[in-house]
Amino acid sequence: MAETVVDIVSAHRSRSADPAETVARAYARARAYDDPALFITLRDEADAIAEARALTAQGPAGRPLYGVPIAVKDNIDVAGLPTTAACPGYAYMPARDATAVARLRAAGAIVIGKTNLDQFATGLVGVRSPYGTPRNPHDPALVPGGSSSGSAVAVAAGIVPLALGTDTAGSGRVPAGLNNIVGLKPSLGLVPATGVVPACRSLDTISVFALTTDDAHLALAAMAGPDRADAFSRSFPAVVPGPLPAGLRIGVPRHADRIFFGDGRAETAFLRALEIAAELGATLVDLDMTPFYATARLLYEGPWVAERFAAVGEFMATHPDDVHPVTSEIVLGGSRPTAVDAFQAFYTLQELRVRARETLAHVDLLMVPTAPAAYTVAEVEAEPILLNSRLGTYTNFVNLLDMAGLAVPATIAADGTPFGVTLLAPAGRDAVLASLGRMLHAKTGLPLGALGVPQPELPALAPGAREGEVVLAAVGAHLTGLPLNHELTGLGGRYLETTRTAADYRLFALPGTTPPKPGLLRVAAGSGGPIEVELWALSAQAFGRFVAAVPSPLSIGNATLSDGRVVKCFLVEAEAVAGARDITASGGWRAFLAKGTAPA
Repeated sequence: MAETVVDIVSAHRSRSADPAETVARAYARARAYDDPALFITLRDEADAIAEARALTAQGPAGRPLYGVPIAVKDNIDVAGLPTTAACPGYAYMPARDATAVARLRAAGAIVIGKTNLDQFATGLVGVRSPYGTPRNPHDPALVPGGSSSGSAVAVAAGIVPLALGTDTAGSGRVPAGLNNIVGLKPSLGLVPATGVVPACRSLDTISVFALTTDDAHLALAAMAGPDRADAFSRSFPAVVPGPLPAGLRIGVPRHADRIFFGDGRAETAFLRALEIAAELGATLVDLDMTPFYATARLLYEGPWVAERFAAVGEFMATHPDDVHPVTSEIVLGGSRPTAVDAFQAFYTLQELRVRARETLAHVDLLMVPTAPAAYTVAEVEAEPILLNSRLGTYTNFVNLLDMAGLAVPATIAADGTPFGVTLLAPAGRDAVLASLGRMLHAKTGLPLGALGVPQPELPALAPGAREGEVVLAAVGAHLTGLPLNHELTGLGGRYLETTRTAADYRLFALPGTTPPKPGLLRVAAGSGGPIEVELWALSAQAFGRFVAAVPSPLSIGNATLSDGRVVKCFLVEAEAVAGARDITASGGWRAFLAKGTAPA
């Protein structure tokens, strides 16, 4: 049976499945897939199982990825496992996890291994590695896509439900499209790149591969947030996917700008995706793609290839026998552009950014094919640079234009070849893409990855937070209709939904408070109960004003909801509940008041 991240976390929280057993199944699936080119380093199984057992002893509180096995692209550091960037001569042993990996582990994920890639993350095909070419589970003759080839295949084949890649020019999207999975490329800087072997440092993005959009977004939520060690990291308001907004307008390439290089399968897939978007109620708007294609050409025809040379060029120049010849040809070419070339390209890019913003001004997002065609390994080996370049038609411009992206499956052609589409929007609009992506993917009716099993039922979402808003869980007197609710509404707060916390909290009636208030206290896993809360959305500015006015012994911290989401919430200091009445059994403050019992 296929397991999504949501499935696994739910089973672990309910104790119907054990994290150690889940990790053991991941290793068994890796052995059954039997592809020596998939993992560059597979972590010792006993080590990973011991970590899973230690995690079980700690419990699920505050761990939205509790017990989820994951794989990591081998240009991202994992402490204790070598980082090779698919170049054995370059390998080193990192002392600590990359920031993104550390955050996933803190959220409960367990790393099982490091996956193969196009050497130094240079390529979109997945065949430029001395470790071999990971086998595309849909058709071994097809390229798996790159550069994050192993991570995409590990998810599509069901070995792990979640894997990290990187995406500079499309490496987190093209493999998703060619493997019938989701590829999430966050806004630049949303996930810190600390601990990543750089390709183009100003453009590199850690990406996520998953079977569903909801799974990918859970991982994004766990990793997001600035890191002082990464000067390119940025802070964006935390938001969650919601229902599709009314009147959604989707920009699509006008007919004259649709490029498929003669691949009718890809063209048919894109037309089907357009039909699905229209069926979901979106209005499709034809756009002139000229500024986007012009930007894409800058990435490899302009001086940005010099960034790749700055990262690993010296190593390549002094270790020529260790480097794939195509990779060497591309990267060493980065020594030729001058400073004058760079400034001229910066000026051109700025002009193209203005034109792209104008083009997108009257739509909510852009939808393009993920890849314009699909190629076999033999075809790519015969034309390694030309066909690789073609695969970047709809991906190369994205990071240069500071856009977020989400690749989702669209169709599987009659010959079994997967094709997908990518949703794009300006930086910071990742949740908008997820809101559409999850609906579009569900509407396709496609099976998960290469597993031949149906997608899980798509859960309905309450209206989500908008850009620039923070989600706050109200527990007591701030609930709708209670005495302090006006403090939320007076700051422009919007009610989102009523839900429950994870079963890791206890609720106490605090004595001597006016008006009467409860206190929510996090306790050891399994020793609490689910508590009803209301989710409210506040602007970042209003949230700051609200937090400044919260009186002791209450405070605002993070709380885990029953579905694994983590939101801001009213919590109480442990000392304040000494002698207070424990009302956890009531299930919530409103239910407690409804019993007609006055708080102590």
